[in-house]
Order: sequence, then structure tokens, then C-alpha cells
Amino acid sequence: MLLIILRVAYLLICIGAILAYIKTEDVVGGRPTLPLIIEQHKVAAFFVLLLLTQAVTAADLIIRRKRIEVISAVYFGILVGVLLAYLMIQALIPVVPVSNPFHTAVVLMTLLIMPYVCVSMLLQTKDDFRFVIPYVEFQRDLKGGRPLVVDSSSLIDGRLADVIETQILESQLIVPDFVLAEVQDIADSSDKNRRIRGRRGLEVLARMQQSRYVEVRVVETRRTDYKMMTVDQKVVALAKQMRGGVITNDFNLNKVASVQGIPVINLNDVANALKPRYIPGERLQIKVIKEGEIPTQGVGYLDDGTMVVCENAAHLIGKDISVIVTSVLQSSAGRMIFCKMVYKAGSGDAGSQES
Repeated sequence: MLLIILRVAYLLICIGAILAYIKTEDVVGGRPTLPLIIEQHKVAAFFVLLLLTQAVTAADLIIRRKRIEVISAVYFGILVGVLLAYLMIQALIPVVPVSNPFHTAVVLMTLLIMPYVCVSMLLQTKDDFRFVIPYVEFQRDLKGGRPLVVDSSSLIDGRLADVIETQILESQLIVPDFVLAEVQDIADSSDKNRRIRGRRGLEVLARMQQSRYVEVRVVETRRTDYKMMTVDQKVVALAKQMRGGVITNDFNLNKVASVQGIPVINLNDVANALKPRYIPGERLQIKVIKEGEIPTQGVGYLDDGTMVVCENAAHLIGKDISVIVTSVLQSSAGRMIFCKMVYKAGSGDAGSQES
């Protein structure tokens, strides 16, 4: 709406300025100030000059998706536009001197076009520009810090909506259109499991949008900006463009974003950080569920889903056993606890436990 108002105002100003110019009847040194061709064809000259000014508007309509704060854009746009127009006029004086009949037309067109170009550009690039003046820096004010780009894995995971409800996230959450399209494709999959996961992702996004604790925005991107990129590469590129971060639970995306210096919130890291800490020598009670990668290992799980690998427990599948923690492996992919069984004092039976 603001751009429409600007374009209409620009059109009206151009019409008034060009009409005032072509109606000039001043004579300097016995010669008319207007070029002879304009004097003879004023109507045609009016439409030609108007068409030139509106060609800038047409080019602006083609180049979309630019943004900035309105007051700053108008102020700095006019200021910089007039300054550039003045410099351009001075540079053109050797080519079109003051005595030249076209000099006034060049000045008029420059003063009309340059401020509009600057104002329009700033109106549409608010996320990408900063004016730095000595000792004073003007930049966009982000509510709650940098925006965070959400990837498809964190939507499908489902925990992000619960994290939002804890009110620990204050940044704006950005859901790009290509991430939404990927989740929709998964929801439309012929595979039942993928379809369930995709629908859960859409439900999680709906919950997030209804939350009153954080702002969630679905952003449309231009295909030409991210041509020939994978979805993960697009997420990283968009986060870099917005000077924001990424929310994910994808290990590979986490590494790629980190290498490029982009802040990453990994949901697995958050979950692991909140899990109870276990140290070597601590005792646990687990139920052996299956064999481990090594045939003698038994695998069980804690209530929070942490995998526990116990040595020499493969033959105790389905039984509850007491174990002692020997080591803990922590990574972005999750946490694994390695244990050994607790035996009765003086007993050589691997299945007997300490009472």
C-alpha cells in the first residue's frame, strides 16, 4: 500500500513538473529557454518525458521484495537522491552546459528520477541496509534479537511448539515457503509413515502461529535467488541474508550453518542439556530391549529416551537389571550411556545382581 501511494504521488509530481517545464515561455538572450523540438511538439514532448519517468516505476515493479522503515526510507532516500542528482548534474555540465537548451530538461529529469530511485530502493531493502554516520549507527531494531529460520526437521520433530510455550524464545521465527512446501510434500506422500510425519509438521506450524509468546512469519522467496540449491542450502542462505540464525535438529545442517558462522539452535542439544547428568560410577535401573552392535551388548533406554548400552547383557533381553555407568558419549545426535552390570559380591553369575 505504501509503495502504491508513493508511485501515485510520484506520477502526479512528474506530471505537474513536466507541464510546468514545457509551458515555460522565458527568453534568455533573445533565445527561448526550451529546445526548439520541445517548443514545436509540446504534447509529444510531455508524453515522452512522462514515459521516461514512469519507465523507472516499471523497472521498480519488476524488481520486487524490498523493504525498509518508511520514515527512514523517505528521509534518507530524498537526501541521498538529491545529493546524487546534484553530483550527476555537475558531472554532466561539460556535456550539457548551462547554455545548452537541454540543460534544464536534464536537471529536471535527474531531480525527479534519482530521489525516487533512492526512496524506492530503501523502502524495499530494510533488512539489508545500514547507514553509518560517525559516532551514530542507524540499523533495524529486531524484537528479541536476530530472526531464526525454521527448517523442516524441527517442524516435523514437534518439540519446537513445546519450546515456544516455555517462553524462552523471543526472536521472530521465519518459516520460508520452500520449507513449507517440503513439509506439504511429505504430508502428501504415499508412504504412511512419511505422511504422518508431514501432517504433524503442519499441525506444529499451526500451533506455533497461534502462540502468543512468539511471532511466526511465513516468508515468500524468489526462486531465482536460490536456484539450484538444496533445501538445507536455501535455509543457510536465507539465514545469512537476514543476518539471523537457524533452528533445526538436523546434524548435517547444524554443521554446515556453524561452518559459515551462522548461529544454530539444535533441538537435540537443547534436549540433551536439560537431561539429567550421569557420571561414571552412578547406578541405574534399565530394562534390556535388544542386542547392541556388538553381539555381547544389551541395549536399554531411560525414561527420557537416552540409550544405555550395557556390556555382557545381550542374553538378558526383556529383564530389568542394575548397571553402573562407565562413560557417557554426548553429541548433537544424542546421548549414549555405556554401563556394566552390577554383580553380587563373590558371585561369578553375570545375571545375578547386587541386592
